[in-house]
Amino acid sequence: MSENCCGLQIGQMVPDFKLEIYEPSKSDFGEISLEAQKAKKKWTILFFYPADFTFV
Repeated sequence: MSENCCGLQIGQMVPDFKLEIYEPSKSDFGEISLEAQKAKKKWTILFFYPADFTFV
């Protein structure tokens, strides 16, 4: 099995990223980055799943 088949592995560092988000407290869109979360010493949990916001 190739080492490049599965993206990140347990224990590896997540590369920095920026995402556009919806901020409910401001009722507006904003941006979040992993670097900013680390600078604020915030815990960050990343999870991904397919078919979000699709009809069931």
